[in-house]
Amino acid sequence: MNVAVALLISGLVVLFVGQNPLEAVGYLVSGSLGSGEGIGFTLYFATSFMFTGLAVAVASHAGLFTIGAEGQAYLGGLGIALVCLALDKVVPWYVTLVPAAMAGMLFGAAWAFIPAYLQARRGSHLVITTIMFNFIASSVMIYVLVNLIKESGSMAPQTRLFDAGGLVPKLGEILPVDIGTAPLNISLFIAIAAAVFVWVLIWKTKLGFEIRATGANPAAARNAGIGYVKITIVCMLISGALAGLAGVNILMGDLGKLQLDFPAGIGLVGVAVALMGRGHPVGIAVASVLFGVLYQGGAEISFWMPNITRELIMLIQGLVILFAGALSLMFRSSVYSLVDLFRFSKREA
Repeated sequence: MNVAVALLISGLVVLFVGQNPLEAVGYLVSGSLGSGEGIGFTLYFATSFMFTGLAVAVASHAGLFTIGAEGQAYLGGLGIALVCLALDKVVPWYVTLVPAAMAGMLFGAAWAFIPAYLQARRGSHLVITTIMFNFIASSVMIYVLVNLIKESGSMAPQTRLFDAGGLVPKLGEILPVDIGTAPLNISLFIAIAAAVFVWVLIWKTKLGFEIRATGANPAAARNAGIGYVKITIVCMLISGALAGLAGVNILMGDLGKLQLDFPAGIGLVGVAVALMGRGHPVGIAVASVLFGVLYQGGAEISFWMPNITRELIMLIQGLVILFAGALSLMFRSSVYSLVDLFRFSKREA
């Protein structure tokens, strides 16, 4: 219902600028789901959102609200790029992939450690520290890209292009599917594996029970012998590692290089994805696809309806995030009342 209300208000905004909202919806759906290429782009975006959504969800189960997935994905990309630059001319992609993914997880986890330590030991506010670390990550990457690993002879703050050993194959190259020029790649399977890992971790392990107990009632968990410091730091390390994996999809599957601002907001979208998915991997996967539709379909709307600018598309995406995330419980009591009324009427009949 929240998504429907968000789309309804978005339609009124489109109508306000003199455009046909039904035509816009047509481009949104056909551009994202109406062809193999559109589906490929939609799932490519969804893959990145799954990594950051899972990252936010793991922390949220322990009662931690992190905004730091953006910076952790950024630093994770640095680790992935360093491995690719070192190995891409020497070994094939399937040899590079494992150490590159591990480096991405390590760098992402390391970037999450300091906010986690400050929260656990010093009582610092995690939202503030992770936001600040996103800005610090941006500054660090500017320094590293401009002064240390920039391509020789180039003015652009980016690395050289990876050779074949640093590029994972597109799904269209290994499976009998036609996705055109879409960069959908095998990272989709890694994201699905990460979702399964999170499900097992949270609902099938002792550590997952301790994480959920800490998130439900920190004082009771502490009295039961569950270490708050350990849970906070472990959750944030896992969260950072998951966010760091997003670089595999973007750098090794699409860009083929490390460049400034490559996450492009996937960490913030991950917050909305985790909220919409209620922290469950299945819900996060569904929410990721929805945001993939918004991203890919939004690009199609901008292309075919020039009067609907990119800023207006971002407004529509923001409305969905607002209603699905911050206002996710707004209609809950109304829905429950309708269900109770339906049950009462059925019982009377």
